[in-house]
Amino acid sequence: MPRFGGPSTMMRLPAAETCEGLDACFIGVPMDIGASNRPGTRFGPRQIRAESAMIRPYNMATGAAPFDCIEVADIGDVAINTFNLQASVDIIAARYAGIFATGCIPLTLGGDHTITWPILKAASDHHGPVALIHIDAHADINDDMFGEKIAHGTPFRRAHEAGALINDKVFQIGLRGSGYSADDFNWSRDKGFTVVPAEHCWHRSLAPLMDVVRERIGDAPVYLTFDIDSLDPGLAPGTGTQEMGGLTSIQALEIVRGCAGLNLIGCDLVEVSPPYDPGGTTALLASNILYEMLCVLPKVDRHRRENVPTDPLHERIF
Repeated sequence: MPRFGGPSTMMRLPAAETCEGLDACFIGVPMDIGASNRPGTRFGPRQIRAESAMIRPYNMATGAAPFDCIEVADIGDVAINTFNLQASVDIIAARYAGIFATGCIPLTLGGDHTITWPILKAASDHHGPVALIHIDAHADINDDMFGEKIAHGTPFRRAHEAGALINDKVFQIGLRGSGYSADDFNWSRDKGFTVVPAEHCWHRSLAPLMDVVRERIGDAPVYLTFDIDSLDPGLAPGTGTQEMGGLTSIQALEIVRGCAGLNLIGCDLVEVSPPYDPGGTTALLASNILYEMLCVLPKVDRHRRENVPTDPLHERIF
């Protein structure tokens, strides 16, 4: 079957109705009713799956071979209530409670960032409070948005209030842009979160940062949430709330690959809005980041590359 044919599952994986017997699963949450600016993330999971068709099984940079050692499938989408945000939050929490109960690690295709709150609620109900690596242009710690307590700008305020987070093991990376006050990011700092603004990331490798993140998190259960608007809009225009001066795709790889060795219990990639990127580049980046997340899960082996010929020019340059 050519890669542009057949059922549109993540990476052309088998489709499954449940996560029973799986070590990890891809699952979509096609929701945008929590978005405050441009809509369209309800179409994110479908296009991310479509753009994932060219991803191959072996990670040539890291040697990761997830399909050699763990069982993975695409279990479809959460059937949200597109007319009721609170009902959708409850539906998501119940679905993920069932996933975590099986020991399966969910890799979620969003969907606006509201979805991370009910996922974190379900995760903490099963694992206890969790560490968090949050990659985003925005802190998403508003107390409310337009008078509503649940929206894509409030998930980490709600998670903190619910006791779902280990505060001194929360890292927010890539925050930037304008705010409502000069202290907008200080709520996170006051709660013990580590805030790494985008300006501190410019023109730098983020591998050293991830060394510190791994050291501080240790063996605690950790959740990874990646908002595609953390990337510069020149790279990922298909999102609802763009901010200039964002991370590069290379830095995104450094962050995700830097999670290898952590006790990851779940990951998500949110805020892909295909209508604002007809070429599909944003969804393509998203699909590859999700694959990289799969490659750093705890049970995934990394193959040693043997009999690699030595190139004298390579030795001179590197």
